[in-house]
Amino acid sequence: MEKITKLRKLFKTFNLDGYIIPKNNNFFGEYVSATEDNLKYISNFTGSAGFAVILKKKNYMFVDGRYTIQAGIQCREHFQICTIPKKYPFNVFKKKNLNLGFDPKLHTENSLNKIFGNAFIKLKPINKNLIDILWKRKKSSNIKSFYRIKDKDAGSKIEQKLSNLLKQIKFNEADCLFSTASENIAWLLNIRGGDTKYSPLPNAHAIINKTGKVLLFCNLKKTSKFLKNKINKNVKIFDFSVLPNFILNLSNNKILIDVLTCSIFYKSIIKKNNSILEKQDPIYYLKSLKNKTEIKNSIKSHIYDGAALTKFIFWVKNNFKTKKITEISAQEKLLEFRKKNKTFHNLSFPTISGSGPNSAIIHYKADKKTNRLLRKGDVYLVDSGGQYLYGTTDVTRTLSLGVHNFRIKNIFTRVLKGHIAVASFKLNKNSYGDKIDQSARKFLRDINLDYPHGTGHGVGYFSNVHEGPQGISRGNKVKFREGMITSNEPGYYKKDHFGIRIENLVYVKKTRNKLKFEDLTLVPIDKTLIEKKLLTSFEKYWLNKYHQRVFIYLKRFMNKFELIQLKQACSNI
Repeated sequence: MEKITKLRKLFKTFNLDGYIIPKNNNFFGEYVSATEDNLKYISNFTGSAGFAVILKKKNYMFVDGRYTIQAGIQCREHFQICTIPKKYPFNVFKKKNLNLGFDPKLHTENSLNKIFGNAFIKLKPINKNLIDILWKRKKSSNIKSFYRIKDKDAGSKIEQKLSNLLKQIKFNEADCLFSTASENIAWLLNIRGGDTKYSPLPNAHAIINKTGKVLLFCNLKKTSKFLKNKINKNVKIFDFSVLPNFILNLSNNKILIDVLTCSIFYKSIIKKNNSILEKQDPIYYLKSLKNKTEIKNSIKSHIYDGAALTKFIFWVKNNFKTKKITEISAQEKLLEFRKKNKTFHNLSFPTISGSGPNSAIIHYKADKKTNRLLRKGDVYLVDSGGQYLYGTTDVTRTLSLGVHNFRIKNIFTRVLKGHIAVASFKLNKNSYGDKIDQSARKFLRDINLDYPHGTGHGVGYFSNVHEGPQGISRGNKVKFREGMITSNEPGYYKKDHFGIRIENLVYVKKTRNKLKFEDLTLVPIDKTLIEKKLLTSFEKYWLNKYHQRVFIYLKRFMNKFELIQLKQACSNI
């Protein structure tokens, strides 16, 4: 509370009624380093998405449904927890006349308007971040070099990607694209970096001219002579510090900016002398269409990852009764299994390892205070993934630790039925996420249950584990096309009791001019949690076929004892 008190003292200096604190840094990526996590500093909330509004007498934490329980546990004492989209600031604050300050480098105009669209709220940009005034810390001195992905591993040369992008720039009648999402620049230039812990991204911005020239702005200490010599001849590299003045010197251009990641700071500079076209960066869509090499390598990565996770599942099942396995020791053991593969690079997100009531916290992260033993009778949920050379994985399995509760099994089976409905959805050229999402929820809704998150998100190629624009969720109208990868993860969560989620990654495969989802993930689904009588003959057929594939691909990785367990885990239901 002392930090909040100090922050409030600054309100008078800047003539404010409150201050907005987001999770993201100025690159708008999903993960921020510990030394940049302003939201955790002020609130103790550790989730990957959310923002706080500190007022003179009251504090609010706004999160989506994935984090409602977690936010309540971590910061309920000093914050009122509000779940978006049920409660946005514009309806929470209603007719309060508020003058709210914000850092223009950490917000987009689109997001602020969406969240604070209220005639009574005045938003005031403050060019000095107020948390920086309070938090005297050393910013990360991470100088990990950018590196190239070879053309044979990318599946497409920079020239080809540029050619496709230029068509989009010209179609929009723009003079250039100001690309501000690091993930998009990584894809376009076939480069990666080490600027975030879980995504191999190079923090950078770029200006792509309609003539094909690319101006890359980044920390020059992260670019070697080798990279400069090997990167495309049309790419010129500049230090990040010169970018504001460079933009200021542009004039009479029509500039396409990314509605999702172009900050108010840069937008205000651009519009001084140029016209703006604000849309989603076209690179998001281009990179969502994985080429044959990307799919081939993703399949290979999922086989490796499936073997590691399956070995881990057998280890848990064999040992939880006799050894003191905790949530933390379990996730550390899973990492050990993954590290045995030479192509493993890093985790793709912080592992969710939750047992009993902790499994009901959707994005739970075990720590010393919350760490539980894996006990008989509990449900154990593990949601994890890896970055491999080359491919990104994300998989959730819910395991029975001797569960006999009929209601848990009933719900697990309904979640499985929703999972199968997505996996076997009859795709056509007009299929999009909103419609598929409804089919996943049907069987839970039959007994008046639901889950507070989307059914699926796009996934990158040795990149972000969460990627757009495709997804399986309410309101997503992006049509599925060949090569797109998405998760398939219906679930159910009973607060303080248990959580269930079954997640595979799937990709859109084209066969004989027809589209269908094909599973990438290859890990057994726990049959001991299934109420067989609730499954149709088709659902049993689907599960048996899936387990046959799992067995065929994973058997060569198992020792003789694991092979016996794999046969049992993949046997027909």
